[in-house]
Order: sequence, then C-alpha cells, then structure tokens
Amino acid sequence: MFDNLQEKLERSFKLLKGQGKITEINVAETLKEVRRALIDADVNYKIAKQFIDTVKEKAMGQNVINALKPQELMVKIVHDELAQLMGGEQAPFNVEGKPAVILMSGLQGSGKTTFSGKLALRMKNNRKSPLLVACDVYRPAAITQLQTLGEQIQVPVYAEPESKNPVEIALHGIEEAKRTGRDVVIVDTAGRLAVDEQMMQEIAAIKEAINPNETLFVVDAMTGQDAVNTAKAFNDRLDFDGVVLTKLDGDTRGGAALSIRAVVNKPIKFVGTGEKMEAIDPFRPAGMADRILGMGDIVSFVDRMQQQYDEEKAKELEKKLRKNEFDFNDFLTQIGQIKKMGNLKSLASMIPGVGKAIKDIDIDDNAFKSIEAIIHSMTPYERTHPKEMNGSRRKRIAAGSGTSIQEVNRLLKQFEQMSKVMHMVATTKNPLKIGFGARRK
Repeated sequence: MFDNLQEKLERSFKLLKGQGKITEINVAETLKEVRRALIDADVNYKIAKQFIDTVKEKAMGQNVINALKPQELMVKIVHDELAQLMGGEQAPFNVEGKPAVILMSGLQGSGKTTFSGKLALRMKNNRKSPLLVACDVYRPAAITQLQTLGEQIQVPVYAEPESKNPVEIALHGIEEAKRTGRDVVIVDTAGRLAVDEQMMQEIAAIKEAINPNETLFVVDAMTGQDAVNTAKAFNDRLDFDGVVLTKLDGDTRGGAALSIRAVVNKPIKFVGTGEKMEAIDPFRPAGMADRILGMGDIVSFVDRMQQQYDEEKAKELEKKLRKNEFDFNDFLTQIGQIKKMGNLKSLASMIPGVGKAIKDIDIDDNAFKSIEAIIHSMTPYERTHPKEMNGSRRKRIAAGSGTSIQEVNRLLKQFEQMSKVMHMVATTKNPLKIGFGARRK
C-alpha cells in the first residue's frame, strides 16, 4: 500500500539533495512535486493545497541545524504534518461496560461483516468475551456469512433468521450477552449499494435503541474520494465515533486514509490489512506516516506479534528451549503463528529499513509450504527426535513431501542451528553476551 505515493514523495525530496540550505525557490519546487504526488494518490484537492501551505510555512521558518540536511529536514516536516493530517494521536477505543456495545455501519461490499469477525477475534485475543449479532435482514446469506466467521474464530453469533426487525434483534442480542456473561457485543448491520433514506433511518433507529459505546463506519479504502464522500454523508446523519478502512493492502492510492480525517473530523480507529482474520491493526497516524515515507512501523509490527502471543504456550516453549527439547512440532506451531500475522511482505515492510530493500522482491506467502510439507511427512517419532534422521528416513520424507533429499537435509541443518541459538538465548541471563562472545571470536 502507498507504494506509488512513497516513490513520488522520495523523488520530490531528492530535489533538495545537495542543497546547502532551504530557500523559497527549492522549497517551492519540492512542494510542487509533493502536491502532485498527493493529488495522484486521490487526496482531496483542497486538503492537498492546505497541507502544502502548512509545510511551506514551517519549512521557511526553520533554520537548518548542522546535524540535518535540507532534504532530511523536509522529510521530518512532511512526516509530522502527514501524521497531524491523519489525526495526530492514536484514537482511544471504548470497550468499557457490561457489555460494551459496538455498532458497525457502512455500504454493502465495504467489508463490514468480515471486519466484524476480525474485531471479534481481536477482542477475544485481548481477553474479552465477544458476541456477534446478525442484524442484516436483507442481504441473502448475510447471517450465514457471519455464522461461518463466528465458527472460524470460535465466537458465538446471535441471530433471528425469521425476524425482519433489526432493532429488536440488536436489543435481544444485548440481552443474550448479559445472560451468557459476554462483555463485548458487536452488531453487524445491513449495508446498501448507495446511501438512501431507508438505510439511514434504520441505522439511526438501531443506534438510538442500543446506545453503543462505539459506532464505527466501515469503508473500502480502494474507493478513494468516494469513500470520503460516503463517510461525510453517514457522519452528517449518524454522528459516528470513528472510521474503519478496509482493503488497505489492495491496490489503493491512499487518498482516503489521508483525507477522511480532515473531511469528517472523526478519527480512523482501525485498518484492515489483508484477507486473514488476524489482519487488523489499530490506526496510528505517526506509524502510517512512517509507512508512507518508507520508514517502517515497528509499533504495529509488535502489536501484530502480541495478538498471536499465548502466555501459557510461551512458558511451555521456554521450558523446552532450556532443556534443549525444541522439536518439529514446536517449529510447526511457530510457523502457524507467523502465518496468522498476515502478508509476509507487508510484515517485513513494517521493520524500519527493510521496506525499501524488499520493494522489488517478490515474497511468496507460500514460502513455508515446502517446510510444512517436509514436517508433515515425518512420523510423530521423527518430529520429536530430529537427531534420529538417518539416510533412509530422509529419503522417505523427501518422497512423501514431493521435495528433494537436499531440501530435507537443508531444513534439518537449519533446524539444528536454530535450536542451538534458541537454547543459548533461553539459558543465558543476558542474551547480549551471546553477540559479544561471537564478535570476539
């Protein structure tokens, strides 16, 4: 995401390369290219102009200190203003109450139902006990879709297939949550192909009846300025609390993410970053500005890791590592957790300095496929006794996994090296000593 915008901004900053100081002439030339990049990314024209005026005012008022070059100073100013344009600070998400009620709204096809499931899984991973409520009584199979998602993430779904009254269903869903001890209720509502009066009346009636902690407007980021216009229409009628941008991993130019906060004056609270149920991130303006400028977003990366962190399993794994008993079953579990974190290239781009390095490299999401095939071709005994792999076992595993003996040998060697390092880290009180020791050698 934002690849095109990122490249164009980089080119505009290069105009300042080699300049000894910031002047009105070189700033004007640079910002002309920045404005063009923003408009190409489908940012609202008035917002782009206002953004450029603010950056120019701040740039001309700055003295370039010795430690910074004009190019670096301009990147910093643009970064700070991008973050400010998108809201400045990360918006809070209110899930206080017994139960906390979250109302989803948006057009049909925006990814509202799928996002409801993703949010439920995130709540569950944060030790909440969510309940999904199916209030879309119009779209064929909408209830079934939500129930399928609920089964997938093991979260119950409240539905009344025979009822055509979404207000009553929502109220009954909240009563069910109280009765069963659920502390978060996520109400999925009907969407339309376009904004219409019937839709607005219905969603407004549901909101008034259930008085939600959070009313979220879900919008497809790939629709660009149309997303911003639709958000404004909804907000004028519904006065929602925050925006959810879905499909931000797609071929989106990013204009919605940059414009929507300024137009509707409501924060973006979450972004959907992939098809997997775990692919949801809280929206951090500074982190998004980092990504746009190719600086990574380590906070979001750590957040993704924490969503997959299981304290009990982590303690069990630490014990096994200390005893040097890490085996292929454990390795398979770790691969599963990495895969749940989302698209591999998207993950890698969150690490500062990595995004640019892998820009032109194709990272296949099926990179673990051959490794998993090899492990699945092992017997239970072989998985727990990696050192017992003789030639005949390796030959059989290669044949069973559709790989070569060389690939099996390579995996076994890499696994052995990795196990040694992990055992060393788990048994040392100061892991930094490992690095210093290796360096001295």
